[in-house]
Amino acid sequence: MRHKRPKIRDHRAESALFSRRALVSFIAVVLMVGVLLHNLYQLQVQNHQAYSTRSNDNRIKVIPVAPNRGLIYDRNGILLAENRPIYALEVTTSKIKDLEHTLNELAVLLDLNEKDFANFKKEQRRTRRFKAVTLKNQLTEHQVSLFSVNQHKFPGVEVRAYLKRYYPYGSALTHVLGYVSKINDRDLNRLEDKGVLNNYKATRDIGKLGIEKSYEHLLHGQSGYQEVEVNSRGKIIRTLKYVPPTPGQDIQLTLDLNLQLYIEQILTKQKKDPKTGEMITKASRGAVVVMDPKDSSVLAMVSSPSYDSNQFVHGISTKNYKALLSDKARPLMNRTTLGIYPPASTVKPMIAVAALSEGIITTKTTRNDPGWWKIPNSNSRPFRDWLRRGHGRVNISKAIEESVDTFFYQIAYDMGIDRLSVWMNKFGYGKQTGIDIDEENGANMPTRIWKQNRFRKPWYQGDTIPIGVGQGYWTATPIQMAKATTILVKNGVVKEPHLLKATIKDKKVTLNPIQEKDSITGVPQRYWQAAKEGMYLVAHGYKGTGRHAFSGTPYKAAAKSGTAQVFGLAEDEEYNSEEVAEHLRDHALFIAYAPFHKPKAVVSVVLENAGGGSSHAGPISRKILDYILVDHKEAFNDSPPIANLEGTG
Repeated sequence: MRHKRPKIRDHRAESALFSRRALVSFIAVVLMVGVLLHNLYQLQVQNHQAYSTRSNDNRIKVIPVAPNRGLIYDRNGILLAENRPIYALEVTTSKIKDLEHTLNELAVLLDLNEKDFANFKKEQRRTRRFKAVTLKNQLTEHQVSLFSVNQHKFPGVEVRAYLKRYYPYGSALTHVLGYVSKINDRDLNRLEDKGVLNNYKATRDIGKLGIEKSYEHLLHGQSGYQEVEVNSRGKIIRTLKYVPPTPGQDIQLTLDLNLQLYIEQILTKQKKDPKTGEMITKASRGAVVVMDPKDSSVLAMVSSPSYDSNQFVHGISTKNYKALLSDKARPLMNRTTLGIYPPASTVKPMIAVAALSEGIITTKTTRNDPGWWKIPNSNSRPFRDWLRRGHGRVNISKAIEESVDTFFYQIAYDMGIDRLSVWMNKFGYGKQTGIDIDEENGANMPTRIWKQNRFRKPWYQGDTIPIGVGQGYWTATPIQMAKATTILVKNGVVKEPHLLKATIKDKKVTLNPIQEKDSITGVPQRYWQAAKEGMYLVAHGYKGTGRHAFSGTPYKAAAKSGTAQVFGLAEDEEYNSEEVAEHLRDHALFIAYAPFHKPKAVVSVVLENAGGGSSHAGPISRKILDYILVDHKEAFNDSPPIANLEGTG
């Protein structure tokens, strides 16, 4: 049998193969090590700063700290808006494993309701996962203590103390101060547009109306922050840096709180309920503005009825808000700046100055009033005077004293709408007064162009005549009426009505500078005096329309009444307030100032559907001036701004 000869290995070939494989492996190892070294170089050298920052971001958190809101005081240092501590239950969802179970346990422990959970879920959708979300606001002391005992059972849940706005005088100042409330999406967009959104990262509330909104930039302050080190679970280990927030500035208003409360009181009536026979309290619908003519500072600004602003601070319920919206008395509207009414005969002194300045009349002009006036050479219906039998022969002073309509019908006819509107614009009608709250209506001083744009109709001669007595298309706000009266008192000097007296920061007082603006020039002194003498006779003349209201005053006043028609009557129809629905009755208006020679206060009163201005609004004006000039005259002397203010910050 033939055997096969075994193969003899070629050791040289195997050695060469091994060498090649070893070389390839070595090269591969070198390449991988090179890649590793390259990556290490990028991590440790080239991108060191970026990764270091990211690492610190995971370890260090910057937490914004909200500033304390500035306080608001009246002219005498009485606190009008303060900050009170409240306790809120907050949940950080990122720290909770079973959120649903935790919420159910909290509901049982603290008696939470569906509204609390609905608000929580709504807020949760708008908040980043690692930030705390409020589950329950305004915890009671019992709830705080109950949770404190059981806090160990609820990781990621804690009770925090916050300062919340509180208005101790409630509805009396709502339309002046406004209120703060929770920041919403609209607020966020507005803050972003202004470039100040970062300053509100820790802030929960923002001014929504009134002074709170207008002076938000002063009251809010500057946010601070703290840098904290956190562990992998997000728990704070230590504080690395703390920059305290800068509190908002305190502000002092020109308002006198006691006068404000007094006016609110006299606008409140006691009325017997026809069904039960019980006495009920009902607020009149109307507005009162009191100003110091020296600098146009607002001493009181009352809109009635009002509402308690505190219910908006914590979030008003849908039910209560709907009740305010549906209230026919419209408590949500600030009537002092947004209520528009025909100014009626209160504008006659201003029209008198315009007519004298334009040469339409002189101080010696007299005209006979038979009780009616008709456009010359026309077949139009006559325009009636409020006194059917007429006033006889009158000059400008008597026309103002007795409020002679026909005298001013003729003035309106002679002046024409173009000159009338220009002059009344000078007195501030038809445009915003510039008062330092955002909610203001400019009302309407009609012109030819306005009517064409509004009704697509030309201006007729008959449209001009009622303008002479403050009716027709002319509307005004109570604050405009007060401003116009102040301009008259100051012989044409114009200063914008304002509520801010001073700001206080670190006990340093800064006065609010008030400057003249668009004053009326070129009017002789005797023309101003003629209009004011007519107003003096209104209050003290033998036939003055306001003589009963100002009978026996220890001071001399000047005034002008007005009765604004709400709807028109037929030519031969007599007005009877008893037969007219309340909402169709005349508005009562009244302007006044005193003392006559050195005025300290200007008053503007509007009472909706109350009837005659002299009989209803006049007595209220008298009471207000008595309060200022007789009962509490020391309180209204010039006083320096307060510097050492104390309150809850």
